[in-house]
Amino acid sequence: MSTKLAVPCLMLLTVMAGPAAADPLPEAIAAPGETVVLSVHAEGAQVYECKATADGKLAWAFREPVATLLSEGKTVGRHYAGPNWELADGSAVVGKAIGNAPGATPTDIPWLKLEVASRRGSGTLTPVTTVQRINTHGGKLEGACDKAGEFKSAPYSADYVFLKKG
Repeated sequence: MSTKLAVPCLMLLTVMAGPAAADPLPEAIAAPGETVVLSVHAEGAQVYECKATADGKLAWAFREPVATLLSEGKTVGRHYAGPNWELADGSAVVGKAIGNAPGATPTDIPWLKLEVASRRGSGTLTPVTTVQRINTHGGKLEGACDKAGEFKSAPYSADYVFLKKG
């Protein structure tokens, strides 16, 4: 194989594999035998609500994500409560967490593996069976909450990898 052909092939493989190929993923969120349909970057916030715990003390409880999904710097969709991922082409999936691994630092939300529980519309996300949240940065809320019903958000970013069986 000539060098002229090898370099573009390697570049294409790198682009197709996306951010998930950089390092092996933790076993708890790996999806062996599945292939990447789409990989996007998310920028947004994790929203928390001040609630009473079982012992009556107030603590921050996760409420919902609010994020913009980006590909090559352009908005391609959004991520919100459910958890839902919705693309501009009208396709959307709802996930259910089935695995997690710690983020890189104590202030990073965990990496997740989510099974697609339902879908709507048709488009890029139609064949998706699994969603991985990787490369998280931020999103954890620290500190005490003083007033039940109060909301706070913690900025975060992550990469979402949408996979299909086979």
